[in-house]
Amino acid sequence: MSKDLITVYGAHWCPDCRRSKQFLGEHQIPYSWVDIDEDEAAAQFVIEKNNGKRIIPTIVFNDGSFLAEPTNAELAAKLGLKTKASRSHYDLIVLGGGPAGLTAALYTAREAIDTLVIERAAFGGQAAGTEKLDNMPGFPAGVAGIEFSQRLRQQTERFGVELLQAQEVTEVHQYKNYHGVRTNDGSHYSACALLIATGSRYKRLNVSGETEYLGAGVHFCATCDGPFYKGKQVAVVGGGNSAAEESLLLTKFADHVTILVRGNQFKATQIIQEKVLSHSKIDVRWQTEVKEFIGEKSKLTRLLIQNNQSGIQEELPIDGAFIFIGLVPNTGFLANSGILLDRWGFIVTGHALLHQDHRPTGFEERDPYLLETSLPGVFAAGDVRDTSTKQVVSAAGEGSTAALLIREYLKRV
Repeated sequence: MSKDLITVYGAHWCPDCRRSKQFLGEHQIPYSWVDIDEDEAAAQFVIEKNNGKRIIPTIVFNDGSFLAEPTNAELAAKLGLKTKASRSHYDLIVLGGGPAGLTAALYTAREAIDTLVIERAAFGGQAAGTEKLDNMPGFPAGVAGIEFSQRLRQQTERFGVELLQAQEVTEVHQYKNYHGVRTNDGSHYSACALLIATGSRYKRLNVSGETEYLGAGVHFCATCDGPFYKGKQVAVVGGGNSAAEESLLLTKFADHVTILVRGNQFKATQIIQEKVLSHSKIDVRWQTEVKEFIGEKSKLTRLLIQNNQSGIQEELPIDGAFIFIGLVPNTGFLANSGILLDRWGFIVTGHALLHQDHRPTGFEERDPYLLETSLPGVFAAGDVRDTSTKQVVSAAGEGSTAALLIREYLKRV
């Protein structure tokens, strides 16, 4: 079905509303938000839809149908997202549908390697949530992140790759010559080789109020949530490329953006710094940290901030806060897999495995391939890998490299 004209009726204090909004945002599905605490007609509409009950979220679709308090699985089914594979075994299973995973998949499919891709959110990964990619070769005027992601998905499908969406991998294990994958709906798939390209996610500050106001003033995606702050005041926390770039995006919506930087200078590239520092809608506060998120009526209204040199604290009135302070790899599902991770949780690959105390089991007679993990036949590419550069173009490059290495590995099994 068409994914336009979806309206979510709910309230900022409602955790199920935040979950549904998060699901739609992760899958890059546009929607309109109506807070029934602020709109009496909308509240009455919800009650009428639900036979006299005030159930939220109530999500109305463009065909007139609606779901009341749906699970993510129910939302996925309604939106036509494919969540079940056509069979249980493949030559290759790719975990993650970002630039690394999709590029690898289209390469392997062209080599007649039967490939399944499993993705928990939107295809394209973090690239899909980026307003504009300015440094992609072949796009002299830049390309919108969502457009690039859609093109990459279409290209992958053209070569016959099977794609699953809204499925989170919960376990990876090995048995005999095969690698097994289990998803959160209980499904089990196997393959002769795996590619882990699950990427990374934004770090949290882990201070008081951050969790309480997620989706109600605290955000990690300016592309997803920036439009809700038209004419308002927002803060951005962080001093790297992501913080600087997302601040520029937010100026298209917010009246004013305050960037809070823990150090005394940006870590962003020079050209982005210059754009930020010269922008009339942006102020930068150096050596400043957030100590608490504070709100009223279940909405964020201000930040308690502290100058880390003077120790002076003050409250900063804002309508929303966007956090961009670094990345955490999506490798939690590998806890009992036997795959070696570095101290930050990124996957160790290739020659670096030979620098450990002993050679990994299975590599007694050969060295690991360049992007192979400590489990023979399991590869990693993109942001989830320990020495990756965390750039879209290099993730795509690693995906193609991994595909060619997997082709060689499959000749041995």
